[in-house]
Amino acid sequence: MMYLTIDLIVLGAALLIAGLAVLFGARVSLRAAALSFVALVVATAVFDNVMIAVGLFTYDHDTLLGVYLGRAPVEDFAYPLLAIIMLPALWELFGRWKSHDVRTVVRSSRPISWVNTAYPFAAAYLLTTGEIGLPLIIGTLFFLVPYNMLMYGVNDVFDYESDLRNPRKGGVEGAVLPKRLHRPVLIAATVLTVPGAGYLLAIGSLQSGILLVLCLAGVLAYSVPPLRFKERPVLDSVTSSLHFVGPAIVGLSLGGVRWDAQLVALLLAFFFWGCASHAFGAVQDVIADREAGISSTATVWGARLTARLAIGLYLAAGIVVLFSGWPGPLAALLVVPYLVVVAPSWNVTDATSAGANRGWRWFLWLNQFTGFGVTMLLIWFAMSR
Repeated sequence: MMYLTIDLIVLGAALLIAGLAVLFGARVSLRAAALSFVALVVATAVFDNVMIAVGLFTYDHDTLLGVYLGRAPVEDFAYPLLAIIMLPALWELFGRWKSHDVRTVVRSSRPISWVNTAYPFAAAYLLTTGEIGLPLIIGTLFFLVPYNMLMYGVNDVFDYESDLRNPRKGGVEGAVLPKRLHRPVLIAATVLTVPGAGYLLAIGSLQSGILLVLCLAGVLAYSVPPLRFKERPVLDSVTSSLHFVGPAIVGLSLGGVRWDAQLVALLLAFFFWGCASHAFGAVQDVIADREAGISSTATVWGARLTARLAIGLYLAAGIVVLFSGWPGPLAALLVVPYLVVVAPSWNVTDATSAGANRGWRWFLWLNQFTGFGVTMLLIWFAMSR
């Protein structure tokens, strides 16, 4: 099948969705759409050319039109157009659903954080195998949406009482799910998770299958009673970090990686970063969690000690990554912005713990910057192999 045919099929579906959104009265800023499209086209041109140049993937030229921007085939630029047409349309349709139920359910999966789990899997698998195929595509989509619905949606169901008392809930940091949506969220999480997980189990090795099962079990154990690891000091941060390191480990194992000390150092640094981020995130919820009777590292140890623990863990991540192979040690520089954001909370108290949310909001944006930096390092690593 010609690459252009696939583009036309998916763009046709996107236009149909956009048409439905317009019929229901959707309004989209053309200026914002145009600016976003330009930014995505530039990003696609840069990253496509770099990844093709270093040999991360190749094309069957018989399926292409033969028009290129540098080394990138013109067909690849259908993806930015697809995103600009479909994503705003879907958002508008969800937003106009009766009682905003669908939008609330989607928000419970934390769309702003989807990339934080999909990217580690995709990067790990692609760098291990150098192949773009169904395992990469399905695995990335699985860790993009279903995995986050299972992780965050289920968490919102069992955190309902504390979320009611938490002023930061209801936006990008999570939805307060009405009780009538608890059952739909649990059903959606299950229905979305089973097909992708089943596929990865079927094509993987015994090792990758065990790691995937442990990854999913950890996600459920964090929120669901009676285990509910999020209410067990230290174990809460450890489990939360593994939510993000886990997809990378699954991707490495599925790709048949050869484990060595340098790779373990990178994963350990990632793990410390995840523990630090969870600990700092818990500081802002000390009061809400205590009122709801939730025990955590922050509620038991106090806001100040937990904030200082987070700073120590960020430092540990930066130190451990120095022992990874070049250019891995450069990733230590990516820890610095997190230290700058968390440092003002060095003397935070339980009474002022809610103020840590200012730093946490910076953290959400820092993840995007860090993702870019890690991508550049991974490309460099691929070029040096």
